[in-house]
Amino acid sequence: MINIFLTITLIIFVVTYWQWNKIKTHFWHKKYMGRTLSKSQKKLLLKVMPIYKNMIDADRTKLEQHILWFLDNISFLGRDGLKVNAGMRLVVAANACLLVLNKPWPIYQNVKQVLLYPSAYYAKENKKDGAGLVSFHETVRQGESWPGGTLVLSWHDVLEGNRLPEDGHNLVFHEFAHQLDQQTGLTSGTPQLKTSGLYKQWAQVFNRAFNQLKTHLAYGMPNVIHQYGATNEAEFFAVLTETFIEKPSQLQKQDPELYQLMLNYYEFDPRQWV
Repeated sequence: MINIFLTITLIIFVVTYWQWNKIKTHFWHKKYMGRTLSKSQKKLLLKVMPIYKNMIDADRTKLEQHILWFLDNISFLGRDGLKVNAGMRLVVAANACLLVLNKPWPIYQNVKQVLLYPSAYYAKENKKDGAGLVSFHETVRQGESWPGGTLVLSWHDVLEGNRLPEDGHNLVFHEFAHQLDQQTGLTSGTPQLKTSGLYKQWAQVFNRAFNQLKTHLAYGMPNVIHQYGATNEAEFFAVLTETFIEKPSQLQKQDPELYQLMLNYYEFDPRQWV
């Protein structure tokens, strides 16, 4: 009798272990489906986030459910004396969740916490030169995305990203795009795609556009993608994400193939919200 009980217990444990993500997702769906933000929360987003205001009702409802999930599962910490309030958390969550509007839960598999600074901050950095000598210095930063699941953001620049929704710059989009990139275990500019067959197409279109940006910069030619995207492939993906959401028509006009690549990955068309 004891052996039968232990066997059944072991089977239940194994099934639960392998199906844990599905069990959690089912629980989340039951918990968040049908829930919406409060009137005061909606009022704040309508005031500070133009994209939220321009969304169709179905997209806005889906975004709100993601926001509620994010607020329940991601912690926030203030730095340099900043006291993080509910409104700050809401604005960051809304911007972050926009990127994963049509992605399944858990929408950010690795994100654990967000550190908020009042404005741009100093970060220690070390660099190694060609001779192997390491130098230490401080740099001014607006944000960072760490592979361990921590994001660092300047609150001032978070607000600026929403205040100017069509300038191609949004700090939250940029740093959370890095988190999507890092889901593969690497920071390479190639996020996790639905099927293995999509990686070849991604590499062809992405690398061609990345090299084109570097060529345009070298010859002083205009490009809708900001020059910081030419730093490396990871930064190109993050800057491209900002451009895709905030300058969709210009990006589509300049490079229809690249725009379609981003459309397929993010599964929404930002032109509907402009």
